[in-house]
Amino acid sequence: MPTATNTIEALATQEYKYGFVTEVETESVPKGLNEDVIRLISPKKNEPDWMLEQAQALRPALAIFDLNSQRLQPLSTLAGLKADASLAGIRTIGFVSHVHVALIEAARSAGMDEVMVRSAFVAKLGDIVGNA
Repeated sequence: MPTATNTIEALATQEYKYGFVTEVETESVPKGLNEDVIRLISPKKNEPDWMLEQAQALRPALAIFDLNSQRLQPLSTLAGLKADASLAGIRTIGFVSHVHVALIEAARSAGMDEVMVRSAFVAKLGDIVGNA
């Protein structure tokens, strides 16, 4: 008598016989994050280049990033800033929830000048803006 596990394995490994197929468009990019990768991905995500364009036009002394923002893609924008020689010198500060340890490390690895938890950022905001 077959066991439930045997039955599940048999069903999972048999060839699909019903004929329904969904074609999925895929594209591969090289490992790592650089300006070329960002310029390839951003249009696919319908992201405007306005942040990099604003940085090029205004040349701010400081760029502050909410690292938890999914809409603004802060790590992609940071990589774009750091990849552009004319923008690479802009001081960058990111703030994030203290529980997102991996995001903190990713931001540091991507070249964020300073990363702090949200509560520390709020406490130091006056000094940060005053020293910009």
